[in-house]
Amino acid sequence: MNSLKILKKSVIDSQLYVSLMGTLFAVFFMEEQNTFRYPTVFLIFITYFSGYLYTKYQKTKHFFKIVVINIVAGTACAFLIIHNHNEIRLIKWFIIVVLGLLYNSFFLDLYIRRIPLLKVFYVGLVWALMNCWLTLPEFNIPIFFISFFFITALVLPFDIRDMKVDTVKTFPTIIGVQNTKYIAYLLVFISTILSAFYLELNYSIAFFLSSIITYILIYFSENERSDSYFSFWIETCSGLPFLFWIIYLYLKF
Repeated sequence: MNSLKILKKSVIDSQLYVSLMGTLFAVFFMEEQNTFRYPTVFLIFITYFSGYLYTKYQKTKHFFKIVVINIVAGTACAFLIIHNHNEIRLIKWFIIVVLGLLYNSFFLDLYIRRIPLLKVFYVGLVWALMNCWLTLPEFNIPIFFISFFFITALVLPFDIRDMKVDTVKTFPTIIGVQNTKYIAYLLVFISTILSAFYLELNYSIAFFLSSIITYILIYFSENERSDSYFSFWIETCSGLPFLFWIIYLYLKF
């Protein structure tokens, strides 16, 4: 039991896990588009990790330390881009970082997370831009919508988790838990259909299998469930397409 608590604190609560899952989601599309490069993978992971640390530790005694970490992480990301990519990639990355700051920065009079109903779509937007724009030479519209609908669906269970503590109106508090799940089901369905049309067969199969698991986890999402159900199991959904693709490669060879 103690080891599980240590694992949760050191991996999940530290934001390492969600950053890893976001990175694997991006790698899945990089492999499908044949644009995989290790510097880009490191860039994505550092960006996710520093961004989630910034979001989590605002208004805490650790915030100054997190700002320092973010400055170091930003410098490392800029170094990776300058030495492995080009100035266009640097501009793309900077725009995405700014969008992340607009999502949840307490020093702003109004930030995105405080606007009712917008949060879920905004998170989907930022993750989609990471997959369809930052990692690719040109903006890929199908990958944008596949990512956008899928990630937006995954944010909705977190609104179910937080419905009793959120200070802004969210889908569960307005239309109820069950109707929120219906919206999530629809978004996953649209994402899966798009993947079947626009991704190569082995990637679309991996995405389809991931969607099945995602449906099941959304179905069992309830406000009474433990935080680990959401911070581990729901977060895992974004890494499932890559994991199923790896399993496919292993079985193939």
